Amino acid sequence: MTKISRLILIVIGFVLFTAVSSKHEYYVSVTRVEHVPSQNSVQIITQIFIDDFEALLQKRYDDNIVLAIEDELEMVESYMQRYLKDKLRFLINGNEHNFVFIGKKYEDDIVYCYLEIEDIATIKNMRISNEILCDLYQEQENIVRTKINSKNKSFILNKANIEAVLNFN
Repeated sequence: MTKISRLILIVIGFVLFTAVSSKHEYYVSVTRVEHVPSQNSVQIITQIFIDDFEALLQKRYDDNIVLAIEDELEMVESYMQRYLKDKLRFLINGNEHNFVFIGKKYEDDIVYCYLEIEDIATIKNMRISNEILCDLYQEQENIVRTKINSKNKSFILNKANIEAVLNFN
């Protein structure tokens, strides 16, 4: 099966399981990375199933964490940020860049985490490392979709292959 066919199947599966059920058989996250030259920033949206992220945060930080409720613990965003900074890394033009955690939104059974890397005028190359939930699920796959320099690229990263490298020379 080609990478494109596999990507299409995973995306279709992700959409179907998101629409049909809060319980799912596939462990998938989707991260969109877009360079916005007019704002000198890289804008990132990471989508993770709420139940998977909740299980991870409970295991790693606090058994009492429950996501997407009205009285959510104050530390939840702090834990999310801490975890994402540990598992999602960006090397742009040869330099490591930290992102700013802008916030989160719950929609259906997905949590959307909004991140931004500031002061990026141009991108010649980028290395993305994504290990989200790989420490909890052996079969975790992380789809990374990029839009950089008007070029769209997609990758599937997993525990055995956590990095994608993009060159724009």
